[in-house]
Amino acid sequence: MKQASWYFEDFHPGQEIALGSRTVSEDEIIAFATQFDPQPFHVDHDAAAASIYGGVIASGWHTCSLMMRMVVDSMMVKSSSMGSPGLEGVRWLLPVRAGDTITVTYLTRQVKASTTKSDRGVVWSTWTAVNQHGQPVCTIEGMGMFGRRPDA
Repeated sequence: MKQASWYFEDFHPGQEIALGSRTVSEDEIIAFATQFDPQPFHVDHDAAAASIYGGVIASGWHTCSLMMRMVVDSMMVKSSSMGSPGLEGVRWLLPVRAGDTITVTYLTRQVKASTTKSDRGVVWSTWTAVNQHGQPVCTIEGMGMFGRRPDA
């Protein structure tokens, strides 16, 4: 088993972790929406042009999935993550369009060691995606369980 780089003890309130950027293509927007969220403004150019969005936009769930991938690739695969008991909220603030580049940060809001299971703790966090103009497009608030650093 690979040694983790991120343990519960490595998180502290106010800590911001940069998770990188990703540019979204129209092909992937339409492919995701066709399979998981085929609303007309996600998959049909004419319908999207006539909608309040004026063109094809990514599904909010696609945006969340992109954010999740960036969290996993940049941090979780190198952590003692034990999964998550759930989310407190998701907000889609602005549409994500083809050609947009989203940048994701992970803000640690609170940490608490488990009082019943000494091998873990809970980290409350906010993930924020901003577009290339620095405008927030999505926030996810939730919690994750992380293993404690093993005794030396």
